[in-house]
Amino acid sequence: MAIFVEQTRVQACQSFPAEQYRMRLLAPQCAQVACPGNFVHLRCDSSLPMRRPYSIMSVSPQQGEIEILYKVVGEGSRKLASCKVGTELSMLGPIGNAFEAHPERSNLLLLGGGVGIPPLFFFTQQMCQDKNYQSTVLMGSEVPFPFDTCHSKLSVTGLPTDCNLSLTELEMLKVPTRLCSQQEMAGCYSGQIDELARLYLSELSSELIGRTEIFTCGPKPMLKNVAKLAVEFGLPCQVALEEYMACGVGGCAGCTVETRQNKTTVMKRVCVDGPVFDAHDIFFNNA
Repeated sequence: MAIFVEQTRVQACQSFPAEQYRMRLLAPQCAQVACPGNFVHLRCDSSLPMRRPYSIMSVSPQQGEIEILYKVVGEGSRKLASCKVGTELSMLGPIGNAFEAHPERSNLLLLGGGVGIPPLFFFTQQMCQDKNYQSTVLMGSEVPFPFDTCHSKLSVTGLPTDCNLSLTELEMLKVPTRLCSQQEMAGCYSGQIDELARLYLSELSSELIGRTEIFTCGPKPMLKNVAKLAVEFGLPCQVALEEYMACGVGGCAGCTVETRQNKTTVMKRVCVDGPVFDAHDIFFNNA
């Protein structure tokens, strides 16, 4: 897939608690070809020579726009948060590979944590357009969710009745969604996302388990726990990794991770060999 260099423009930026931001960018070339799991590499300010990677959360090919979600964690994201509508930024994208659904695994379990939510949100939007697939989405956060929420009218197998909060945007798409947090948020499951996923999976029939695949992105401890869960239930699992990236195009090899292929350890670059990997190849010590 081609990587475009675009002079993107900030179309809108919405702030949320805990210094979280949803930003809409005019990027016509990227918006035409981006897929769930891809990311962009943004120069957040002309004073900063290094770009920062941000997962794509949604696209609108008709408007030529993409949306990203980010949290202020350093100088780059703080500069980005100060951008006004109309600000122009240099961008590379889309970069990386994407999540891939398989017809024989038509029951999709999507697990997103924190700033790992965007690629799963994008994937959900894409897959709900294909009636051959059924998606269930579980999202976790330790700060307020940067979305409008509502009490869901869509049931989710195996979960407590008081765990009923959903993302309004996904509820409108008729996608069953539940939220979790360890911060005692009303309507959320009190615990970790792999615990919530285990409750769901434990109630599925063996036939439905045989048609289930997990897709996940979030902090590494969460991903490791989800990979263990996939082993426990004998499920395939695709994971989108989050790593620090300098060049974003494979030149510096600063984002390499160990993978296991044919019982051999192989180093892979998250930016161009990923960011989506088979979880069992990344967390091979879980088995």
